[in-house]
Amino acid sequence: MIAADMESVASHHYFDREFGVEAVKLLPGEYYVTSRDMVLTTVLGSCVSACVRDNTAGIGGMNHFMLPEDMNPASRDTAVAMRYGAYAMEMLLNELFRGGARRERLEAKVFGGGAVLANMTLLNIGERNADFVLRYLQMEQVRIAAQDLRGSLPRRINYFPVSGRVTVRKLRQKDDALQVQGEEQALAQALLKQRGRNKVELFDTGVLRGGAVKNGWTL
Repeated sequence: MIAADMESVASHHYFDREFGVEAVKLLPGEYYVTSRDMVLTTVLGSCVSACVRDNTAGIGGMNHFMLPEDMNPASRDTAVAMRYGAYAMEMLLNELFRGGARRERLEAKVFGGGAVLANMTLLNIGERNADFVLRYLQMEQVRIAAQDLRGSLPRRINYFPVSGRVTVRKLRQKDDALQVQGEEQALAQALLKQRGRNKVELFDTGVLRGGAVKNGWTL
């Protein structure tokens, strides 16, 4: 079991005028668990977020991870480990259990795992993240109530832990979508360095896949 690390708990609190409630924005490598009537929000490219709650216990939470599993876990502190799905999922479920949730009552909604850079295919990060989160939840016997995985556009996710409602909006090349593009490029650079490479010509550094913003929807 991983000990709680405050560096991994999302700390960007604000008031969301669109929904009229308190909100917390999650960055990569963060999670948040709450029993309050609020919204948890994040923007995803190849990263994945799991939104999990126990309706009976009245508690739910979200994480945001970048890669499926850490190949060198012994050298990682918790803040770094939270970038990996294996740790991020364990942390989220453990915090829910500490808050009174029970495994047989959990429901999950999962999002992300896109391929948002036009030529980012070799590393296949989004596909691996999507496969991982589905496999992990099946292994942990957590029911998956909804999913929106893979695809070619970044997503903005708004999760309401008390009701379990999620709104999803696909983004085009502006605002948060540009931030996602930068994060994707940084992640690709780091992975290629791990593989002993020095160049990233295989990535299109200027174009996000997709076109206009699609209408948002609720799950």
